[in-house]
Amino acid sequence: MKTQVNIVAVVDVIGALSVKTLLDGNLCMVDDGAFDSAHQGTADLVTVVKPGQVVSWTALAVDLQTPVEIKNISFAPAGGRNGAAPSGPAMSPPGTQGTMTGGTHGQAHGQEESEGDKLDLDVWTGVVPHWMTPGVPYQYRLELQMYEGSNSVMSIDSPALMCQ
Repeated sequence: MKTQVNIVAVVDVIGALSVKTLLDGNLCMVDDGAFDSAHQGTADLVTVVKPGQVVSWTALAVDLQTPVEIKNISFAPAGGRNGAAPSGPAMSPPGTQGTMTGGTHGQAHGQEESEGDKLDLDVWTGVVPHWMTPGVPYQYRLELQMYEGSNSVMSIDSPALMCQ
C-alpha cells in the first residue's frame, strides 16, 4: 500500500472566471492512489484511501499566467449522520503534516490569510482517520482562489474520500 495519495485539481481558470463556475469542464481532478478511485478526470472524484494514509491536494492552473490556490478544504457529515461524520483533515502549510480529528462537522484548516492576500499554500495534507466507515464516501468542499477579487473564490462540493 502506498503511504500517500496525491490529488491534483487542474483548473481552467480563465474558463471558470468567464462562466463563474468550476463545472462545465473547468475543473478536473485526478489521484495517484493504488485503489480504483471513481470518476477520475472529473470534479466528482471519489478517492479510495486506507486509514493512516496521507492525502495531499494540489491545484494547478491550465493557464500558467493565472494563479490558482486551494483556499480551504472542509468535510461534510457522511450521509447526513451526525456523530459519525468525519472531521476534515487538519490541513497544514507545505512542509508539515496535519492529522484528521474526530467531530461532527469537520473543517480543514490552512494557513489563515485575509481576503485578497496572496495565498502561498502549494500543498494541503491530512491523514485518513481510522474511524472512517469503509465504503462510505465522505464528501468535501474544495475552495479555490483564482487570482484576486470578490469573484475569485469558487467552491465545489462533489469530490469525496472513501475508505476501502
